[in-house]
Amino acid sequence: MKLATALSERADLQRRIISLRHRLNNNAKVQEGEQPAENPEELLKELDGCLIRLEELVARINKTNNATKSGELTITDMIAKRDSLKERIGIMRDFLDASSDKVSRYSKTEIKVCSTVNVAELQKELDSWSKKFRETDEKIQELNWLTELI
Repeated sequence: MKLATALSERADLQRRIISLRHRLNNNAKVQEGEQPAENPEELLKELDGCLIRLEELVARINKTNNATKSGELTITDMIAKRDSLKERIGIMRDFLDASSDKVSRYSKTEIKVCSTVNVAELQKELDSWSKKFRETDEKIQELNWLTELI
């Protein structure tokens, strides 16, 4: 099985587990003499199977990510780099939006509000980080489709 297939199955299992949680809660109690819409025991069995499979997949995905390298970096290293870049980009976009907001003045006597940074320069840095993010993400995706799950 390819790593990408395992990742897809993991995402599906995570969605099913969330659904099972809600279904279990919805069938936890019924009025005396009534039957639940779904059998909680069957839902619990299904949940158990999903959790066992998820645990197995996560362990294998993590082993594969730690063992697979592109150059000097493992997939785990690249994921950490991508996540850090994503956070940096989000923060910088918010900051640049706030820095570049124009404040309208109705007269010359009103206080003038100025940006504290060079917005154009920081925008170029943001564009560079965005490019690194895309390249890193593309490399991870490529490896996901080429790598066999351990």
